[in-house]
Amino acid sequence: MIHLLRFFCWSCLAAFCGLVLSFSGAFLYLSPSLPSVESLRSIQLQIPLRIYSSDAKLIAEFGEMRRSPIAFADIPPDFISALLAAEDDNFANHYGVDLTSLMRAATQILKSGQIQTGGSTITMQVAKNFFLTSERSFSRKINEILLALQIERELSKDEILELYVNKIYLGNRAYGIEAAAQVYYGKSIRDISLSQMAMIAGLPKAPSRFNPLVNPTRALERRDWILGRMHSLGRIDKQRYDEAVAEPIKASYHVPAPELVAPYIAEMARAEMVGLYGSGAYTDGFNVTTTVPSDLQLAANTSVRQGLIAYDQRHGYRGPESRLPGMTKDNWLAELAKQTSLGGLEPAIVTGVEKSGILVLMRNGEEQAIAWDSMKWARPFLNTNSLGPRPQQPADVSQIGDLIRVQRQDDGSLHFVQLPAAQSALVSLDPRNGAIRALVGGFSFEQSNYNRAAQAKRQPGSSFKPFIYSAALDKGYTAATLVNDAPIVFADDALSQVWRPKNDNNTFLGPIRLREALYRSRNLVSIRLLQDLGINSTLSYIERFGFEKNDLPPNLSLALGTASLTPLEIAEGWSTFANGGYKTTPYLIERIEDRTGKQLFNASPAQTPEGIAQRAEQNSALPLSVGEQPLPAEPVMAEQIIDGRTAYIMTSMLQDVIKRGTGRRAMALGRDDLAGKTGTTNESKDSWFSGYNADYITTVWAGFDQPESLGRNEYGGTVALPIWMSYMAVALKDKPSHLLAEPEGLLTLRIDPLSGRAATPDTPDAYFELFKSEDSPPPMSELEPGMGIPGSPLPADEAAPIDLF
Repeated sequence: MIHLLRFFCWSCLAAFCGLVLSFSGAFLYLSPSLPSVESLRSIQLQIPLRIYSSDAKLIAEFGEMRRSPIAFADIPPDFISALLAAEDDNFANHYGVDLTSLMRAATQILKSGQIQTGGSTITMQVAKNFFLTSERSFSRKINEILLALQIERELSKDEILELYVNKIYLGNRAYGIEAAAQVYYGKSIRDISLSQMAMIAGLPKAPSRFNPLVNPTRALERRDWILGRMHSLGRIDKQRYDEAVAEPIKASYHVPAPELVAPYIAEMARAEMVGLYGSGAYTDGFNVTTTVPSDLQLAANTSVRQGLIAYDQRHGYRGPESRLPGMTKDNWLAELAKQTSLGGLEPAIVTGVEKSGILVLMRNGEEQAIAWDSMKWARPFLNTNSLGPRPQQPADVSQIGDLIRVQRQDDGSLHFVQLPAAQSALVSLDPRNGAIRALVGGFSFEQSNYNRAAQAKRQPGSSFKPFIYSAALDKGYTAATLVNDAPIVFADDALSQVWRPKNDNNTFLGPIRLREALYRSRNLVSIRLLQDLGINSTLSYIERFGFEKNDLPPNLSLALGTASLTPLEIAEGWSTFANGGYKTTPYLIERIEDRTGKQLFNASPAQTPEGIAQRAEQNSALPLSVGEQPLPAEPVMAEQIIDGRTAYIMTSMLQDVIKRGTGRRAMALGRDDLAGKTGTTNESKDSWFSGYNADYITTVWAGFDQPESLGRNEYGGTVALPIWMSYMAVALKDKPSHLLAEPEGLLTLRIDPLSGRAATPDTPDAYFELFKSEDSPPPMSELEPGMGIPGSPLPADEAAPIDLF
């Protein structure tokens, strides 16, 4: 008996020593290849890129992993209790490895012959998640154990838990408990109930199997088991347990909702960040603040959408998007589920037609009424210039089963609409530094992510003429110079081509002042100006405004706006008139911060003198230093590319476009500081309006993506200008009148309207005009008989053909 006892004791000792030697050997063999646990202190978790407005409204989030790291001190104690009850109730007592759990896992392997559970502690899971793969093998498990022992030696329990709860995957692209709380409940982990905390605590074991959105039954069982464990471990009392178990599942999918809808801005910022940081832009936790304030962007969104809807309704109803008669409500709901809201226009199916209006089925299954008054616009579309008869009743417009679009009003009612076929773009800049204040690239980003504001090169028409006039003013012309608005023919014998340009109304006014020619948008005057200035010298002049030479046609058609330019390029060029002659470059990103809030970039654009003064005033309100944040950079003076007096005179002339020219509608804004110009291309394929005061330069374009006529009676003043007015009404609300002060070197003289010369005291209908001091006109007494058109560098008779090329 004694011999058997001795044999058993020696056998146990030998087995124990064998295990120790085996474990020691494994440690000596594997430890050189183990990563440094110290690196966990500086681990960089993947955090998505976030784009914000200038007033800190979230615009968009980019990145595959939704993660919002949370500090241990901010984790609710109830959640820690739920997590430990679910994953590792002995966490506070073990040193990284729980022998009981490992023995239980080993027993399961012996019984089943397969690895069923790993017996992992939270510390071991941290080791696996940060350093190892998910491979199920004994070598990986040994590495996991060794790493867990090292982690426990070098990190506190709180640090280990913080790493774990921020790293784990919890389904639906949510990584970490804060992201999971936002995804499933739309709240912070600090604001959800005990029951909901238990639900999230049950996810690490199997994020798909226990997902409350995919498998609510299993998720409920898992939640209740965790709550039971918390009660049996003394973490919660019976009353809290009963209340939590009784709570129904309230989880639903919460997409991180932007606080500001600005998808074109978001995409531009995303592309710029990827250009700067590569793929790390999506994972390194950058926070990007743009130059766009939320109120101006909202105004731009609304203005473009309402302007396009108004144009669209003027041209009639093209019919339903599809017809689905004879289907059940469930079938209709299935069809509606395939549709998306575009530009705020929701899909709906007509379920009833009455004398007072129609009934429609919405995607949420509700039926709502649409009043007949909102349908009366829907005359049948025949073509761009023709409409069918006015509808007399709702049945003339809709039938049961029609898939249509509706627009929800502020009072909750619905209006009958359709998706516009035309598109529009709006760009608004601060002319003092080029900051983009609002940008819309189309009716709906979901419908088309093509950014027409920055990518669509279209002909600007007459909105390009100010650049020609500016070149003339810098070459000695004045606003009072007379130029002949008369027929002109250009011929090329070699090509048998003849070009007979004309004004849009096919009339001719004879000798006309430059000021009047601009606000009346006389094509022949622009052509004569360009001809006299010379193509090459004018092209060189216009390139100063930021235009690419390849986009500018090297012939006289340039005077009519046949260049190919984007709305953003046009706005950039117009900024020079608004800011006193300086070249500013549009920019979108104001500031970039890393995940800790440290500034990595702070924009320092070239600015006008007024812009520098404004920024200095803003910076004076800041403390001298803010921790590690960089101090504001020294201001950079923008290059002056045209005479400031030229810019001032151009502004005065462009104010007349609004006061008495093609932009008269803008007078409805009740301001005296607006200057602008319409633009309409041949057959009304493009509609433009650019306008400004000293605070904002805003350009609006409207047209079809595949160029076609907007309609016989559609111009820059009917399509683009109303959109511009709607936006500027918001942008300039409660702002005082603001135009730049008159620069030195200008004179105001009384001018004879017939000659363009300085008027005598008894000259009838004389008017006051601005001149550069060196370009002031001579008096009438110097006019000699036989001279050409008084005050004009051009000859009086230009009836003979002139070579075009």
